[in-house]
Amino acid sequence: MDSRLARRIRLFRDSGQVRPEVAAFVTAELETLAAEGRPVTEDSAGMLTSHLLMALTRLLDGGTVEPAGTEAAVAEELAAHPEALARARAVAVRAESELGASLPGPEVHFLALHLAVWRGGPAVPAARPRRDTP
Repeated sequence: MDSRLARRIRLFRDSGQVRPEVAAFVTAELETLAAEGRPVTEDSAGMLTSHLLMALTRLLDGGTVEPAGTEAAVAEELAAHPEALARARAVAVRAESELGASLPGPEVHFLALHLAVWRGGPAVPAARPRRDTP
């Protein structure tokens, strides 16, 4: 992960906009992508990073997500990117398990769209090794 992206996460965390555990979770997800050969930079992952940080924090704070009314168009787009949808679903499972944040369908689809348009790198697999937490 490049220094600008790490700075983005640190700013969200240090300003109190996101919980430390959310910052750690998103960092672990990005580090896994980097280890798989994905380019994890501010340019390639900045928007995904901010979205995931804020979505998880909002859910942990009791917020809800309203469907955007574009579910059919999103589903059509994601049909061409099953690997991105599988990765997004796997992230959602880990978020539920590790943070207790249940990403609803529209959030999973939005995350999958971010992954589908990721610039460069190999296909996005759906697995990440389980983190041991203290």
